[in-house]
Amino acid sequence: MPNRSFRPRFKPFRLRTPTGNVLLVLSLGHANVFFSDGMLDERVGLLGHLMECPFCKCQTSAHSKRCNSCGKAIPPGQYLLEESGVVDAALDDTSAAVPGVVRTQARYRFARLGDRFIAFLLDTVFLFGVFAVVDAWVFTRWGSVEGGEMRLPTASLLIAVTLNATVFFLYGWLLEAVWGATLGKAMVGIRVVGTPQGRSFYACAIRNVLRIVDGLGFYLVGTVVAACSAARQRVGDMYARTAVIEESFGSGVRIAAIVLWIASLAGAGWAVPRICSVNRFVPPLYLSQVIIRVGRSEGLAYFQVGSLAVHIQIASKSSGS
Repeated sequence: MPNRSFRPRFKPFRLRTPTGNVLLVLSLGHANVFFSDGMLDERVGLLGHLMECPFCKCQTSAHSKRCNSCGKAIPPGQYLLEESGVVDAALDDTSAAVPGVVRTQARYRFARLGDRFIAFLLDTVFLFGVFAVVDAWVFTRWGSVEGGEMRLPTASLLIAVTLNATVFFLYGWLLEAVWGATLGKAMVGIRVVGTPQGRSFYACAIRNVLRIVDGLGFYLVGTVVAACSAARQRVGDMYARTAVIEESFGSGVRIAAIVLWIASLAGAGWAVPRICSVNRFVPPLYLSQVIIRVGRSEGLAYFQVGSLAVHIQIASKSSGS
């Protein structure tokens, strides 16, 4: 008669064969079932990934919400932080027996939304100086000035928007992929972490491209999604499998970031008037229709976009009688 009280216990771990092949082992009581890599689908393959409980230091499934040993709730994003190397990854049963291996647990904390917003503002101010130089060069080359009026055709606006978007993307992509932080993040003290391969250029590219989605409604979408996420991930972080954590950068890094930030604004203040003082107007071959007009006449300053115009009265000193 079968024993109805028998409950099989599954215990996954990985073994490496002498030939270098990796086997996923499922232990069912006294019986072991071996699976070579590729025999299981992605969902079952997750059984082979383990993480360490930060409380009892026992191994548990990488996607468990509670530890199987102590029953405490696993901090959100624990597996992601182990993959990125912020905290030490859990050691499997085969490596746990190796002498000299020390198991430690680093302390971490996800960056607050307020800190991320301040870092975004600092980056925006830095990029404003870069955009000012780029736009001044574009508008003086493909825009025209006649009398007291500046005229910007469609071509100049498209070129300016394209260059600004390219600079914005490259700034976030390259700095986050190489150093994990933009100038604003370095000054605030936060860093981007990623997958086991590190902050790959591919992951950081996805993270920054999806700013198009997160930035809808003046970043309302990204703010709401991050606020509802346990790991404070916006849409770009979720698809790129990245997270933003607090990081204590050295004083040298912060000073360098501040110097570059100030240099951007000072350089823009010096370069823009000199660029605008030289007339390099080249009539565009295509899209030459004037879209924006800015100027002043007869005590009025005006800004016109298409058929929509805004007029501002300029106060003048009245002559005494």
